[in-house]
Amino acid sequence: MTDLEALTGWVEGYVRAWNTNDPADIGALFAADAAYYTAPFREPWRGRDTIVAEWLARKDEPGEATFTWFPVTVSPELSIVQGTTVYPTVVYSNLWLIRLDGVGQCREFTEWWMKHS
Repeated sequence: MTDLEALTGWVEGYVRAWNTNDPADIGALFAADAAYYTAPFREPWRGRDTIVAEWLARKDEPGEATFTWFPVTVSPELSIVQGTTVYPTVVYSNLWLIRLDGVGQCREFTEWWMKHS
């Protein structure tokens, strides 16, 4: 599997989890000891169980948003994704830093999101 195939599979899984809010879908994305930064300088959610719990505490409703994306850079160590999230009343630009492990789970995820004016 290429790095782009692994990244594409992971982002597709993320969008699926976003739309199902299924704890198994969310958990499958992350390594057991992963760190999820909801903003670059916040303390991360640490560990798969914490990530699942925090995700579900802030979940969107299924189908509430659409997400389009493209890879900015892809490597074995770090992939960067630029995306756009469209909700019914607001649009966000996103930048994601994703570090996948050898089995395609994320070990570190950092997101930036900027509201469109």
